[in-house]
Amino acid sequence: MSERTKPSLPEKPKNNRTGLFAGIAVVVVALIVGAVLLVPGWLGGSSENADAASGDAAEPVSVRLGVADAGKSFWNVLVEEAEAKGIDLEIVSFTDYNTPNPALASGDIDINKFQHIRYLAQYNASQPEGDALVAIGASEIYPIGFYSKKWESVEDVPQGAEVTLSNNPANQVRPLLALEAAGLIEFFGNPGWSATLDDVDYANSTIGKITPIDPSLTAASLDSVDIAFVDPAFAVAAGVTEDLQIYVEDSNRDDLRQYVNIFAVRADDADNEAYKTIVELYHSDAVRDAIQAEDGFDGIFKDDVTPEQLADELEKQTELFR
Repeated sequence: MSERTKPSLPEKPKNNRTGLFAGIAVVVVALIVGAVLLVPGWLGGSSENADAASGDAAEPVSVRLGVADAGKSFWNVLVEEAEAKGIDLEIVSFTDYNTPNPALASGDIDINKFQHIRYLAQYNASQPEGDALVAIGASEIYPIGFYSKKWESVEDVPQGAEVTLSNNPANQVRPLLALEAAGLIEFFGNPGWSATLDDVDYANSTIGKITPIDPSLTAASLDSVDIAFVDPAFAVAAGVTEDLQIYVEDSNRDDLRQYVNIFAVRADDADNEAYKTIVELYHSDAVRDAIQAEDGFDGIFKDDVTPEQLADELEKQTELFR
C-alpha cells in the first residue's frame, strides 16, 4: 500500500503585535473621521449657509434679494461673486417702494436692498413689534438736491416758485430741510427733523407752493414747475442729469445717518451667514467698481457704519413714527 502524502497545514499566523495595533489604529481613525463628517459642528463647522458662504457646501444656498433697480448691470457682478462663495443669488425686481418690505416679511424674498433707515423705521412703526425688519449692513448714502429746467442757480429762483417732492411723509422732511438750508423756505419755529409741510411759513419764504406727488413722477414735473426733488433711482431713467441740479446737500452731516441705505432681513435672520456675506460682497472691489461705473451714480459707500450703529439709528427713528 502506497504511503499517502500528508496535506500541508496552514501556516500559523505570526505573533506580530505591531501589525495588530496598527490595524486597530486605522479602524479608530476611520470611525473618528466618519463621525466628524456626520457632525460638521465638530472642528468648528457651522450651518449650511455658513458653509455656502465659504464655498465649501456641495449644494449652493439659494437667496432671493429684492431690489427696485434690477436693471442695473452691477447686480450681475454681485450674482457672480456670490456664486463663487456657494450662494445661488436671485435678484427679484420690484417696480415701487411699497411692496419689497411686505414681500420680505411674508417670506417671498429673503433680503432686500432699496431703502434707507428712515424709510424702514416708518414701516416698522406700522407693524406689530414682533414683525419688525432689521438692518444687517449699510450700502451707501445718496446726497439729495433739487433740480430745475427753468433756473440755473438757487439765487435765480423767483418769489412764489413751485416745488414738487415725494408724497411719502418719510421722504419729505429731508427735502424740506434742504430747501431751508438753501434759503428758499422758512419754518414756523424750529421743527428740525420733525418738520412737515404744515410747518412751512410761506409768508416769509421764496417758495410759494410745495406739491407732494408720486416720487416716480417728480422728474416729469420739471417741465411745469420751478424745482423738483428727483430720487436718484428715477433720475437717470428720466434723463435728469447733474447739469440740472442747482443745489446738493452735504451728505457727511452726522444727522444724515438715518438716510444711509441698508440691506434688510427678518429679525430671525439677522445672523444668517449667507446674507451677511452678500453685504460684504456688495462692498468688494469688483462690485463697487461696477456700481461706480453706472451712469449717474453719485452715492457715497458707507461700509464703515456698523450693524450696531444701524440698529441704534433704526430704533431711534422708529420711535419717532410710533
